[in-house]
Amino acid sequence: MRYTTIAPRFVEAIPDRLEDGVLYISERYGTAIHKCCCGCGEEVVTPLTPVDWRLHRRGDTVSLSPSIGNWNYACRSHYWIRANRVLWAGAISEREIAMVKARDKAAIEAYVEATNHRKPESVQKPSWLTWVMQKIRRWFG
Repeated sequence: MRYTTIAPRFVEAIPDRLEDGVLYISERYGTAIHKCCCGCGEEVVTPLTPVDWRLHRRGDTVSLSPSIGNWNYACRSHYWIRANRVLWAGAISEREIAMVKARDKAAIEAYVEATNHRKPESVQKPSWLTWVMQKIRRWFG
């Protein structure tokens, strides 16, 4: 049974057994997980990082971006989670999947490279705005 909605549930840690139609979100561990919305039962893990997925909250609703593409599962489902709704996307070709995987791999490699070359915060000179915000925090504590 394909799902058209998903209920967010904020948790400290991901439970051992997942319920259908629930998106478990652990902000502490930067992870969201749910059973595939096509109903196949596969567990879909979406790491919440600058190069994987981003969680957007608005009131009682959540959205994930980018889309969920379960290319490695038999179902090969593809959908978006927007404001607790599951919006189904069309199938994409093997060539398109390969392009998405290559783009994702390049983004991860670029992020790791940039992160590894940043100066430690203790060495970086704070920006003007950071300096002003630090002063304000000290004044108004």
